[in-house]
Amino acid sequence: MFKRYAVFYTPKGALADVGAAWLGWDSVTGQAVPHPDVPGVDVAAVTATPRKYGIHGTLKAPFRLFADSSPAELQRAVAEFAKRHTAVDIGRLQLAHHHGFVALRPAGDPPALRDLAAAIVTALDNHRAPLTEADIVRRRKATLTPQQDQQMLDWGYPYIFDDFHFHLTLSGHLPGATGAQVVSALQPMLDPIIADPWVIDAVTLMGEDAAGMFHQIHRYPLTG
Repeated sequence: MFKRYAVFYTPKGALADVGAAWLGWDSVTGQAVPHPDVPGVDVAAVTATPRKYGIHGTLKAPFRLFADSSPAELQRAVAEFAKRHTAVDIGRLQLAHHHGFVALRPAGDPPALRDLAAAIVTALDNHRAPLTEADIVRRRKATLTPQQDQQMLDWGYPYIFDDFHFHLTLSGHLPGATGAQVVSALQPMLDPIIADPWVIDAVTLMGEDAAGMFHQIHRYPLTG
């Protein structure tokens, strides 16, 4: 049994392969992956913070399971959610060093993607255990707006609804010069893969093991 669960978007195909190698963790197989050799970039150090999640975009942030729920009930709930919702075209992805970390982000701010994330947050929240006092203290170490603080208390995570910004994280926090170097290293790998508009075609239920690494439990196509 996993200690926490989450719902992510996880890509398939070339982006999944490049992302797993870059981060050093394949969440599908649950195995470490050798990093690419990039001159002048310590890939292992750059990716240490996001490695445990694998290549992903957060839709419902990690949470402990409510005592009255079960892993099987959570899986059924995510499967039913996916049957009721359609895939979302999010346009082109852009690689950038922004807000201190390198990530792939939609060029625009697709309302349908924001709606999908909000729907996941609310639809599955009855499976989430309340935050502990330690959780709340940890979250408040960040600078939260009053709205974000209330969202954290109500829904377990501050960066949701109007504060949600979809991204596929590719580094930890980096200074500007290092971030630019990482973007330059990643562009030749990613530009051919992200040349076309991107579609969020599935949601993935994830589980966090005792060592803190996230594994894909099941990827559910959005077929609504």
